[in-house]
Parts: sequence; C-alpha cells; structure tokens
Amino acid sequence: MMTPETPFDEVMRKLYALGNPANAAGQRRFGIRGEKMLGTSIYDLRRLARGLRDHELVAQLWDSGVHDARLLATMVDDPSQVTRTQMNAWVEDFDSWDICDQATDNLFIHCEGILELIPQWAARDEEYIRRAAFASIAAIAWHGSRFTDEVVAGYLPLIETHAADERNFVKKAVNWALRNIGKRRPALLQASVACARRLAARPQASTRWIGRDALREFNKKFGTPLQE
Repeated sequence: MMTPETPFDEVMRKLYALGNPANAAGQRRFGIRGEKMLGTSIYDLRRLARGLRDHELVAQLWDSGVHDARLLATMVDDPSQVTRTQMNAWVEDFDSWDICDQATDNLFIHCEGILELIPQWAARDEEYIRRAAFASIAAIAWHGSRFTDEVVAGYLPLIETHAADERNFVKKAVNWALRNIGKRRPALLQASVACARRLAARPQASTRWIGRDALREFNKKFGTPLQE
C-alpha cells in the first residue's frame, strides 16, 4: 500500500515540476544565490501560493533549504503565527537579496515585533541581515498602511547612520528605503529631501550615491523645485 502524499510532498513535487534550469542560470546573473535553486518563476510561485495558508507546511518548506521553497514559504505563512524568534532565525539563513526582500515584503512587515527588530537587524554586520532592516523600512513606507508617518520618520536617522556601508546589497536597500519614504509619504517628503541632501554632501562614496540618487528620484517624481 502506497503512503499517502503529504502536503509538503505535494508542494515540492509541483515545485520541481515548475523548475527551469535556464531560469536558475539567469537568476544567478542577477545576483540571486542559493544552494538549491530550481529556477521556478516568481509568477508560478505566486500562482502556487494561492489558497495556501499553512504554518506547519511553511516550516517544512523553509527547512528544506530549497531556494524556491523558501520563496514560497514567505508567501503562504500566517503572519499572526510568526514570532520574533522565527523572524530572527530566518534572517540568519538569508543568502540572497531576493529571499530577503520577499520575506520582508510578503511577511515580516505584517508580523508583530517588526518595528523592534528593524534597528536590531540594522546594527548587525551581516550583509543580508542589515539589508533586511532597510528592505523592511522600504516595504513599510510603501504599503504598510498600519504604520503612521511618525513611525516611518523615525527611521530616517537609521538611514543616515548606515548610509556609509559600501556593500552593494546594503547601500541599495538604504537608498530604496529613503526613496520610498519620500515618494510614498507626502508629509515626509521634505524631511526625505533634507536627508538626501545631507548624504549627498558627505565624503563617503556610498552616502553621496544614496543621496544623489534619491534626489534624482524625487526630482523626477515631483519636479525641479526639489533640486539642490
């Protein structure tokens, strides 16, 4: 008698069927990394995620170590069951910018405790853990409607503190967070512009790039009155 297929077995079977080695190679060219990459497209993952909401299944997907399964886990977990312990454990496992960004955007910003974890992650030296802090800020600023402008504004000093980090995946996330605050939160535009100008005037290469790029984005969206 055959053993019935478990939900985990079923999902993994579908993931392997959707895998595409050519896609995996292309993903690597965009800086996506993972020990076990199947090359499943993000669109197929989102379709597979529809109707799934299973916290126990999520733990199995994450523990599988399969890149695509972990991406799926970020889409189907139940935020009400996610603890600080889980979020801290996951960030320790981050090994690619896409896992970091999907986890923060799809899941973490909807979980209790994220506001307390952001400064803790920013203070960590690991590249993807620090990125997780600023990816979370970017996501909160853009579509975290339950977070007030006052809460979001509180992260501008954190942006200034870590803008000197030259690592590519950190500085891009810091820039992303600043741009999202200014572009999505009208009440915080002038504070974001002022922050960008201060960064653009600093001697470090990464701070100058972050500040100047943010100012270009603000000018593009809102017009020349914001120029230096």
